[in-house]
Amino acid sequence: MGNGYREVIYQRCLALEFEKEGLPYEREFEANVYYGENIVGKRRVDFLVQDVISVELKAVVELDNENLNQALNYLEAYRKEVGLLINFGTKKLQFKRLINSKL
Repeated sequence: MGNGYREVIYQRCLALEFEKEGLPYEREFEANVYYGENIVGKRRVDFLVQDVISVELKAVVELDNENLNQALNYLEAYRKEVGLLINFGTKKLQFKRLINSKL
């Protein structure tokens, strides 16, 4: 697709790719946010793939700490170990593999 589109366009394209590959996923997956054992809110990640991998998409000029922190917070909120932060907003695709070290 190249850069320059809004994030939702890349979400739709990636969903088609997951389907083509037969990967089970949930788009706009909502989960509880915990403080200890108490639910204090909800967050929504772009994709949860195979109920294991949190995938957060961006379409920004450059990934920054705010984007990284958001993706890491999703891992903690969903109590998942592995995540991906993917940015389609640059000429060259950017991605970061994330690990939840708090598990």
